[in-house]
Amino acid sequence: MGTVVLEQIKEDVKNKKECLSHSIVICAGTGCIANGAMEVHAALSSIIEEKNIPLTLTLKEELPETGKDPLLLSKSGCQGFCQVGPLVTIEPDNILYTKVKPEDARDIIEKTILQGEVIENLLYKDPSTGDSCRSQQEIPFYTRQKRTVLKGCGNIDPENIGDYIYNDGYKAAADIILNKDPQEVCDLMKESGLRGRGGGGFATGRKWELALKQDSDAKYIICNGDEGDPGAFMDRSVMEGNPHSVLEGMIIAAKACKATEGQIYVRMEYPLAVDRINKAIEEAREMGYLGKGIFGSDFDFDIFVMEGAGAFVCGEASAMTESIMGRRGMPRVKPPRTAEKGLWGKPTVVNNVETLACVPLIFNMGLEVYKNIGTSGSPGTKTFALTGHVANTGLIEVPFGTTLREIIFNIGGGVLNAKGEIDNDDFKAVQIGGPSGGCLIEEHLDIPLDFDSLKTVGAMVGSGGLVVMNKSTCMVQIARFFMKFTQSESCGKCVPCREGTRQILELIDDVAQGRGSQETLTLLEELCETVAESSLCGLGKSAPAPVLSTLQQFRSEWDAHVDEMTCPTGNCKDLVSYSIVAEACKGCTACVRVCPVDAISGNRKEAHVIDDAKCIRCGACVETCRFDAITV
Repeated sequence: MGTVVLEQIKEDVKNKKECLSHSIVICAGTGCIANGAMEVHAALSSIIEEKNIPLTLTLKEELPETGKDPLLLSKSGCQGFCQVGPLVTIEPDNILYTKVKPEDARDIIEKTILQGEVIENLLYKDPSTGDSCRSQQEIPFYTRQKRTVLKGCGNIDPENIGDYIYNDGYKAAADIILNKDPQEVCDLMKESGLRGRGGGGFATGRKWELALKQDSDAKYIICNGDEGDPGAFMDRSVMEGNPHSVLEGMIIAAKACKATEGQIYVRMEYPLAVDRINKAIEEAREMGYLGKGIFGSDFDFDIFVMEGAGAFVCGEASAMTESIMGRRGMPRVKPPRTAEKGLWGKPTVVNNVETLACVPLIFNMGLEVYKNIGTSGSPGTKTFALTGHVANTGLIEVPFGTTLREIIFNIGGGVLNAKGEIDNDDFKAVQIGGPSGGCLIEEHLDIPLDFDSLKTVGAMVGSGGLVVMNKSTCMVQIARFFMKFTQSESCGKCVPCREGTRQILELIDDVAQGRGSQETLTLLEELCETVAESSLCGLGKSAPAPVLSTLQQFRSEWDAHVDEMTCPTGNCKDLVSYSIVAEACKGCTACVRVCPVDAISGNRKEAHVIDDAKCIRCGACVETCRFDAITV
């Protein structure tokens, strides 16, 4: 049941792949599914059947014997470039089609599969050069990355364990279960330098060793798939696209800690991830990689899935263990650490999805190779969800030490201005680390992104969310957005977080609605510092970070709100007053027609006037005016 069997399975899959005429792989991550990927899959299947082409939907079964080489129509997880999905890859021709629609299915089959033609209008076009890109290897969004954890998400059928094994899956786990003792595994992981990807950056090997040293009749491994940061979808994509990598990481962690049971805690808002993780667990059990005597050894380990209700605080380790035990998800005072006393009062290791997915990769590529990626203090790569005012949005993976400049202007394709045009001079800030992180500005664009460097500027890697903002963004509203989120997600156990975040939010509202003063800003800073210092868990301690960082980096913008009672970007409606420049107004009446409260008056072909008392600051007139005659 060990490595010999794995090699046999790998050889079987290889032989089947060599018998195929073509493989059509459709990105079936959540983003592409939302854009119609499954409709594309159905359309392709229908055309293939119409053309009487021998077809298989999986390499699990024997291929159809028709005298012709069959075609494989399969699904992958998220391929990262969500903005141009649905994505369809054709192998062995190495063609990537973007923004594919069901009506494109006939051309794909008739022209590409049957005639070998490339459909030009389905290829990605590099906006900087206008050149068509035939494959991932030609698209700057991909070529500037180093996809290791995410590589399998776009290449592997997430519902086929054989496809995972073909890509060296379970090789590391089998070797470790059969040939290494727990302390040796912990030592190797410490040597690798792997740090937790959930935000804190704690050394993974040290955490495993701490649990190993505990004397207990039971120990547990928990995979934290609760990912609750706004705009973050890295862990979800790994669970959807390469679930077996997570299971294999948990198996190795179990060996290191002498754990016999694992729990994957994933929020119920991730139904596709839950479904694919459960299917992966069933496949692994059938193969003997989970359950009693895994890989033919005397080691027992099994994994179960726990669906959380979506509470952000349950991403904290002690709150998560409380939730799994059926209690209200609330953090507890530490020490003892969860690795000493966690689930059911037993030693429990909690690692997030990306951390566990890194583990088998490290052993397969070798420790020295892995340590040469990234920086000395933060080896390896990090996935980021790149969103906001940026040309290329999606899921990326880069070595630690990569700069924001490289991510935003090269991988991301540049900053979009208010008109949706690429204008890098319009860059204002990037929020990193979600509600727990801070704002970075232009002077930080060349700081290497790693755990230690970001701390020096008051920011953190966090889970990996990157929200790019242009100059039309109001930083008071950004601070309010993240504070509103953390305030509503507070579990309420400790007073500083429960009451402090509410008071912080009320002070921000005072500023945004014209009731603030310099005394308000002073009180806001003092309250943020108090909440950060005295809250019980990481949610409360980091909740004020976006507020404090915007106060520090954009003080003049906050000052304008309280001293001049104006919002420089025009986003705080209570501080906005619209007026029409008579010289620029053509009297076209377009603004009159869209105003919902009849606040604009004037004769046709004459300058119009806005009644400030009636105006509700909706901005409809500004968006409609073709002559830029309405000013804030």
